[in-house]
Amino acid sequence: MTPGSGVAIVTLALAALLPHDVRAAAASPQERPAWNAPSTSDARKNPLAARPEAEPGGAKLFREHCAQCHRDDGTGTSFGPGLTGRRVQAQTDGALFWKITSGNTRSGMPTFSGLPELQRWQLVLHLRALGSRHSALPNRP
Repeated sequence: MTPGSGVAIVTLALAALLPHDVRAAAASPQERPAWNAPSTSDARKNPLAARPEAEPGGAKLFREHCAQCHRDDGTGTSFGPGLTGRRVQAQTDGALFWKITSGNTRSGMPTFSGLPELQRWQLVLHLRALGSRHSALPNRP
């Protein structure tokens, strides 16, 4: 074995794993498998819903944890779908909370169960704010 050949072997092994992950993450929303929260999550209410002053904290958390895949404005990238459209915004706060908490290994969405519960609810508040801002823009679906 020559110096550095171990690195090449590891690189090749990792590359063999990569295409499936890249395809799943880069697939268009129509090609991604359905990801539905359990119906029991729909009943959960956001305890911060009446506290709009908590949304800027959600914006900060979003920039730190979510923007790299979903963009700062939530319109999405090739790695993460847009969060401002009807498909996401029509979901209940409880369903969004469940998705943030649980993640989705099929699409590359990590779990954020390690964040305190109120911070996850702040993220839901921010998702709602992103949706409102997006719908207020002219010439947007």
